[in-house]
Amino acid sequence: MIKLKKQQQKTSCSDSGFTIIESLVAIIVVAILLTAIAPVLVMSTATRVQARRVELATQAAKSFIDGVRTGAIAAPSQTIEVAASSTSDPRRIADVAGTPPITGRPEDYLVNDLTKMALPSSASGLYCFTRSGNITTTDCTNKPFEYYIQAARITVPGSSANDGYRLAIRVYRADVDFTKTRTASTGQSNKKTQNSFTGNLGDRQAPLLEMTTDISSTSTSFRALCQRLGVATNTACN
Repeated sequence: MIKLKKQQQKTSCSDSGFTIIESLVAIIVVAILLTAIAPVLVMSTATRVQARRVELATQAAKSFIDGVRTGAIAAPSQTIEVAASSTSDPRRIADVAGTPPITGRPEDYLVNDLTKMALPSSASGLYCFTRSGNITTTDCTNKPFEYYIQAARITVPGSSANDGYRLAIRVYRADVDFTKTRTASTGQSNKKTQNSFTGNLGDRQAPLLEMTTDISSTSTSFRALCQRLGVATNTACN
């Protein structure tokens, strides 16, 4: 009986796999690529987080305004008085040429005067927007919350409850440190609100949002609105 001799199969180069050197080269290439794109990934993530912060701060401000308008949230106790608009002292946000010309007073419309609306020195007197969407003025240090809301009423001398007011708002992050320097805008050329685009964690000492809006009722007269908001020409508020 003739026995067949089993032939030994030769291993081809294609089946031999990667060598240690080839594996190390691949690891080095991947590491270089990750190092190159890491800053872009970090910046992209930081921008998305910051944009989300600003978006939620805007929602918190809108919820606060709606609550004040409906009476569900008590109006702020701090009052900022501005002179009533008149023929001799008209109010406009920007300069208007004419005879006589009108000098714009943006500080009467915007939250840009730290002497009128001072920077918050503590959590006392601030509203807190909680993670559940509620707004409270108590136990801000004990409940989980997202934002501090600083608010004040802008009125003219002699205003009554029916005349309404302008509501000034600043929204700060919950991790603001009151023991360190806080900032806020002091004019259009010196804006301090946080940008939605950032490559870092953002400035927690600066407000995410600053805004004003008018709060009025069905009993608010046109004269009250005129004195508070101003007119287009040098005419009296009748």
